[in-house]
Amino acid sequence: MQTSLRPLVFWPTFLILLAAVVASYVDLDAFLATASALNDAVLTNFSWLFSLGSLYLLIMAVVVYFSPIGRIRIGGRDATPLLSRLRWFSITLCTTLAVGVLFWTTAEPLYHFMGPPESTGLEAGSGDAMLFAMSTMFLHWSFTPYAIYAVPALIFALAFYNLRLRFSISSMLEPIFGPRVKRFGGLIDAISLYALVAGMASSLGTGALTLAGGAGQYLGGETSPLRLGVIIAIIVVTFVLSAASGLQKGIARLSSLNAVLLAILGVFMFIVGPTVFCLALGVESFGVYLDDFFTKSLFTGAAGNDQWPQWWSIFYWAVWFAWAPVAALFLGKISRGYTVREFLRVNLLYPALFASVWILIFSGTALYFQAHADTIGTDLYAVLNDRGVENVLYELFRQLPFSQVWIPLLLFIAYISYVTAADSQTDAIGNLCTRGLTADSDLNAGVPMKVIWGVIVGVVSWVMVSFVGIDGIKMLSNLGGLPAMLIVLLATGSLWVWLKHPERLDTVPTRSTSSRAAKDDA
Repeated sequence: MQTSLRPLVFWPTFLILLAAVVASYVDLDAFLATASALNDAVLTNFSWLFSLGSLYLLIMAVVVYFSPIGRIRIGGRDATPLLSRLRWFSITLCTTLAVGVLFWTTAEPLYHFMGPPESTGLEAGSGDAMLFAMSTMFLHWSFTPYAIYAVPALIFALAFYNLRLRFSISSMLEPIFGPRVKRFGGLIDAISLYALVAGMASSLGTGALTLAGGAGQYLGGETSPLRLGVIIAIIVVTFVLSAASGLQKGIARLSSLNAVLLAILGVFMFIVGPTVFCLALGVESFGVYLDDFFTKSLFTGAAGNDQWPQWWSIFYWAVWFAWAPVAALFLGKISRGYTVREFLRVNLLYPALFASVWILIFSGTALYFQAHADTIGTDLYAVLNDRGVENVLYELFRQLPFSQVWIPLLLFIAYISYVTAADSQTDAIGNLCTRGLTADSDLNAGVPMKVIWGVIVGVVSWVMVSFVGIDGIKMLSNLGGLPAMLIVLLATGSLWVWLKHPERLDTVPTRSTSSRAAKDDA
């Protein structure tokens, strides 16, 4: 199958990012003020929809799991899997939230423990604040974010493999609006691509700062633009080579290695950390999470004029929604050959349980050290405020046995985590910008497209993090959260159609259907 560039998808995103870089260079203060005002407007005016939409997707996942659709095989009755279950789970785990989970599960609970929302009336550093912090971690990093990724990924997988529609985000909408949605396919894909590329640049910049902070402990000196540039270049080269080598080689192998290293790190922390405290606090706070689930999921802060939800929960929902449409292409692409229920277990249930255990261990340990800062002699909250998020985990490991061995390994795990997340996203970006991909093709956009986007993301990330600040690119990414959310929520209409008519998914059209779909690409 011959493939070529989709100009209506590639060029708008490229030019918008280029304009953002130029605008930030010409007048940085005006750029940040404009981006901040737009970002605040989105989070303020649509906080209710982000909260409601994220909860709706989790409920939708449960409904689909227990419906007749759950028995349907992605790709048709005779479809063969692309990956083994273990590799499939490793890729899903390591290419979605693993990067954030690695560092934020030690830093974020400190914010909530020492600065709970004003409207709750909780005293900073109290036992109730500790329960609030842990239960909030379960909300932000387990079932809800994985539902935001899993539901659109399932819709795309069924549309692409079972209905043989185009490799396009607009294919998720075609069961509702019919073939006429193809006219807007390029625009829909371009909006989603912009949100992901901006988010990817933000993630890469954050990763570079994290790795620079770790490297600085051995090299000394300040984190300079040159050091950041070298680190970003190394990451970009690695994930481009990995993505270019294909799914079965680079991405699968790196993800498997990353999953093993994360498991080893978690077991070590569980054994040498405050094990009993973590288990007791984890169980108690998970109960609070379940008890207050609907209240906290829909907390917007409007009644008490509290800005905390916009700083945290709603901000997270915007980030996850911004990444969801393009992430859905990759997660849907690798799911062929498994049933819908298997898909939801591997893409939602198992990763969310893994994240919950990780939170129990790492967030529990961080809170224990902070609660006993006077006796232990280490104030992690002070480290967080004085030296940044990335240094909390390193400082925590310094208090544990064999820190001289684990800190370099932690630096390597951070590097692998960022690479594994980036190579899957580069793969999806390349595919989205390529015309002619079908369910019967090898789903490979080719090396040049992946190299181009790897370089673009690297350059934007370096310029922003070195000369603008990471907040600017984060706000650019969040601006894509609103249209991306609307696309995802509209796409769930396809699931409602299939719930009424599951037989539409249980047949596989002929290859000629795939050929026609390829010709329809924008």
